[in-house]
Amino acid sequence: QVQLVESGGRLVQAGGSLRLSCAAPGRTFSSYGMGWFRQAPGKEREFVAAISWNGGGSYYANSVKGRFTISRDNAENSVYLQMNSLKPEDTAVYYCAATFATNFKAPREGATYDHWGQGTQVTASS
Repeated sequence: QVQLVESGGRLVQAGGSLRLSCAAPGRTFSSYGMGWFRQAPGKEREFVAAISWNGGGSYYANSVKGRFTISRDNAENSVYLQMNSLKPEDTAVYYCAATFATNFKAPREGATYDHWGQGTQVTASS
């Protein structure tokens, strides 16, 4: 079991920025493709961004492209989501997810991922 711990979520004004972090302590982090998903109240979970095991490939939802950036630091066993120009519709619980690199074939699909964090709340107020 891969333990994932998200942090960095908080209340921010619309137009502001946040950086979320996801740590996987004690794991061979570089073997995993990583993703960020979010779920707003009353809505289904949706894909936000994903990154391949070596950072060579990154993927974004259309709704965040140009505003959010996913990155990773394998030496720190961490993946990050830099969120700029936040909008009220970005308000959600954000989840980090992981899957072994060889399973990273459909990075936009939640079913791709085997391991999930507990989530961190992001609220962008208007």
